[in-house]
Amino acid sequence: MSRTSEWGQVLRSLAAPLLLAGLAALGGCGEAPGGAQGAASRQTPVAAAAPPSEATLKLGRDVYNFRCYFCHGYSGDAKTLAATYLDPKPRDFQGTKPEEMPVERILAAVKNGRPGTAMKGFTGILNDEEMKAVSEFVRDEFLVKRAPNTRYHTKENGWPDHERNAAAFPFAKGEIAIDTPFEQLTPPQQQGLRLFKSACITCHDHAKVNDPGKVWESRPVSFPRDAYCTSCHQDVPRSEPTGVSHPQRPATHTFAQRDGTVPVRSPARAEAQIGANYVIHDKPPVLVGASAQELKGEQLFQKNCAFCHAGDGTAKGWIGSFLEPHPRDLTSDEQMKGMTRERLLRSIREGLPDTSMPAWKSVLTDSEIEALAAYIARAFHPVEGIRTSQAAGK
Repeated sequence: MSRTSEWGQVLRSLAAPLLLAGLAALGGCGEAPGGAQGAASRQTPVAAAAPPSEATLKLGRDVYNFRCYFCHGYSGDAKTLAATYLDPKPRDFQGTKPEEMPVERILAAVKNGRPGTAMKGFTGILNDEEMKAVSEFVRDEFLVKRAPNTRYHTKENGWPDHERNAAAFPFAKGEIAIDTPFEQLTPPQQQGLRLFKSACITCHDHAKVNDPGKVWESRPVSFPRDAYCTSCHQDVPRSEPTGVSHPQRPATHTFAQRDGTVPVRSPARAEAQIGANYVIHDKPPVLVGASAQELKGEQLFQKNCAFCHAGDGTAKGWIGSFLEPHPRDLTSDEQMKGMTRERLLRSIREGLPDTSMPAWKSVLTDSEIEALAAYIARAFHPVEGIRTSQAAGK
């Protein structure tokens, strides 16, 4: 629900004063009495920093692959779906020279974030050891070694012999627009486009197009309904207007289970593995006798807020479980203690600093924010100062 990114701008702004300070120390003192230039040349060289240990790099890799890959990419090149929506773009570490980013600068960005970008500070989320480790890892893996870190399409992730799909790669990478007239493609490219549209487009849905067409919106869901194994690679039935249907297609490939045995293919089986923990929180409470304002609030909440707070307001959905700090459980007596109408409206309108709760004042109107508050008070927990239809009916 937020846009922005890129460390580079501020890192370059830090480079200027550091560079000037370095030049002054090395060459700008030649006019000082007593031959300061010669004295500087006799100073003992500063010892090079010791390379990070294997344990530090392992910890840094673990932190990066859990916290950072979504925007910066598993290979540090910022070629991710999320990055395409961010402005400014995330830092491309693979395209950065090592001398441009000493580990201290990386660590400063990790600790404090970068204002005006999607780069948040991780102080309070990561401890000092983790922040130092991930900074060391980023510089060593991407800037110094130019290594790929952990590619996604690996055998271990359920993608054996992924190179066999090479014909589709130009479309997944945005090298060829997927709406290129079919007759203008070579036979291998035509084969690749068919493969891309049947197997890859669900995840690589922000591929290059010549004509983006009309804007459309999807309904976000809070968990992978197939445990990363079916609907990503086959069509599954979904609600549609009467008379419209989507026949199932067989999966083009499946992910292996963690133990490497038979891949999961059944949505029911997948739900038992992962989805059952989250599907119950996707269902909003049924309101009886709700007012028009509360019903409007329900529509707004389920469209905009349920992604993090879950459909039932508990914040126990898939996404909410990953956010730190966790979104507020709107049904909790403890977390809603002291909540008033004014406080709730302000939180929705202005957002909450140092959390994932954004400000909605530029997205929703005042009346819509009022409707959201009314719905929360009616569906999840009483709020001081808000009289609900349920209370009015008593």
